[in-house]
Amino acid sequence: MKVEKRDKRIVDFDDSKIEAAITKAFESINADTGPVRGLTKEVVQIIHEQERDVIHIEEIQDIVEDTLMLRGFTEIARRYMKYREKHNEARKILQMMGVVDDLKFGPNAATVLSRYLLKDEEGDPTETPSQMFRRVSGAVASIEKKYDESVDVEEYDDLFYYMMANLEFLPNSPTLFNAGTEIGQCSACFVLPIEDNMTSIFTSLQNMAIVQKSGGGTGFSFSRLRPVGSTVGTTGGVASGPISFMKVYDTATEIIKQGGRRRGANMAILRCDHPDIMEFIACKSDKQSFRNFNISIALTKPFLDALKQDKEIDLIAPHSGETVQSISARVIFDAIVHNAWSTGDPGLIFIDRINDEHPLNGELVESTNPCGEQPLLPYESCVLGSINLSRIVKDGEINWSRLEEVVRLAVRFLDNIIDLNVYPVKEIEEVTKTNRKIGLGIMGFAELLIKLGIAYDSVKGLEKAEEVMSFIRQKAERASNELAKIRGNFENFALLKKRNKWKRNAALITVAPTGSISLIAQTSSGIEPLFAIAHSRMLAEGIHLSEVSPLFEKVAVERGFWSDDIEHEVARTGSVQHIDGVPDDVKQVFKAAQEIEPEWHVRMQAAFQKHTDNAVSKTVNLPNSATTEDVEQIFMLADQLQLKGTTVFRDGCLGGVQVLYAGCQNCDS
Repeated sequence: MKVEKRDKRIVDFDDSKIEAAITKAFESINADTGPVRGLTKEVVQIIHEQERDVIHIEEIQDIVEDTLMLRGFTEIARRYMKYREKHNEARKILQMMGVVDDLKFGPNAATVLSRYLLKDEEGDPTETPSQMFRRVSGAVASIEKKYDESVDVEEYDDLFYYMMANLEFLPNSPTLFNAGTEIGQCSACFVLPIEDNMTSIFTSLQNMAIVQKSGGGTGFSFSRLRPVGSTVGTTGGVASGPISFMKVYDTATEIIKQGGRRRGANMAILRCDHPDIMEFIACKSDKQSFRNFNISIALTKPFLDALKQDKEIDLIAPHSGETVQSISARVIFDAIVHNAWSTGDPGLIFIDRINDEHPLNGELVESTNPCGEQPLLPYESCVLGSINLSRIVKDGEINWSRLEEVVRLAVRFLDNIIDLNVYPVKEIEEVTKTNRKIGLGIMGFAELLIKLGIAYDSVKGLEKAEEVMSFIRQKAERASNELAKIRGNFENFALLKKRNKWKRNAALITVAPTGSISLIAQTSSGIEPLFAIAHSRMLAEGIHLSEVSPLFEKVAVERGFWSDDIEHEVARTGSVQHIDGVPDDVKQVFKAAQEIEPEWHVRMQAAFQKHTDNAVSKTVNLPNSATTEDVEQIFMLADQLQLKGTTVFRDGCLGGVQVLYAGCQNCDS
């Protein structure tokens, strides 16, 4: 007998698949699977009694449902039907997106992956997810020949492919987009300089367009531009100030989508002692302007000292070095706090701390990438990649040996990208190859803690963060040292502040937000707690992705408290804290981001920052009821704990333009 699949393929009949499906149905309510074998035999007998050459897969599933019902397994039959409905919906989404989900990631991950697949002129995918990963792994592995003619490139191709296809490690989006293609631009993070003249301003505007077209995000410091009203010596005119040029950059970004696949992202930074600082702080207060920019204030040590001593600071015109006025540091800080509470912007960058801890002597860092985790020198770029910690847990314990292997491979992968990269601007190539910075980070930390039974907002949670990140940092340093012995130190090695004998990369560790790649990896983003136990995400294509945490469902089934009522309530609210049927110890582990006190968010970021030579992207997600006093305390604690930057976001503060929502939007189940 043959089976007709939904895509019209004809395959051999395989009764083991029926047994596996019935087993899943039993396991979905934690039922004893003893009857499965007998039920499977009965289903197979009914199928063969029909004496047909070909039977459709849907007919087989109908027989399974009927058999379960007739034998009294009504609850299991209902679960099986629900499973079918869910997968039918999944198939509809995949069909709409034109994606062949050959790695069985499911519709949420595959829908996001559809952006990355190569497409024909009509926009239809011409590769599957597995072919995409193989395209990337092959391109990255090809660099091995540059350093060793006798190397087995296929071996590295397979190693790189496996850790991506198994969702243990994923590189940043531009690598998935462009590796192995004509575009070839694989870095996510760029910083471009802006000097106080028209040539520099519009050269960087042009370079921004080129970078964003290839899929990168750009950061700028506007601190060198003379303030509004200053005299322009060459013309005798009056300067329009940094914010006016930000508008030009914002408009250009609105027009140019990154590689045609995602909208451009920018970071604008202004020093706290710039004369236009108050206008900059409020530039997004209407919640409509500068939607293509994150903005951050570069706080200096003198400013922080003045704030703590309730003193004034001098606002200095950058083009002349003259003091324009003196103003209370508290006035500036209060404006920052209010606008951060109101709109989520600005964030803070502790710029002196960044430069004190920058690994290289010489030129100073003035800006970061769009999310703040990657401080970079002018014309510098960086490629990022993240290890999925959720995949490194086995039977309730961290698989340290596999984690070490993935770190070693990931460092090699990212170093290869520096050579593989097709750089959009010559100056960027020169600076990037001189320092060879990479940004190895993590995602799935919240899920790691859940699988280990550790609460995010606990001392044990902080200790696990330090243990994991110090391990990754140590193994990454060793991997970079080993590469340097074979391939040589990075060119600016003599500028290292902390000198050792071998180092391939000036910087190694970055904790990125991992927005899209964590969706592909089906895990929690970066080091964030679960945003909600059920959430809805709005994609750029206008598609809603809604999901109850599979981890919560798994625990609920295993512990015997899973029910339709609990599923419905979790889906409705995104929380389990108010549900009587959920045990207290489970509630403690499954706290959503807004249910965790702000102090724990900041302390968790600090735990990771201790072992991160670049920086850490972390948002303190606050409930709508949070006050400006809450925001001030977060900012002051961030300074106290030696963070390099921080940002807050109060739920609902932007009205209808959020990307993530607690609970399933338009979801009745």
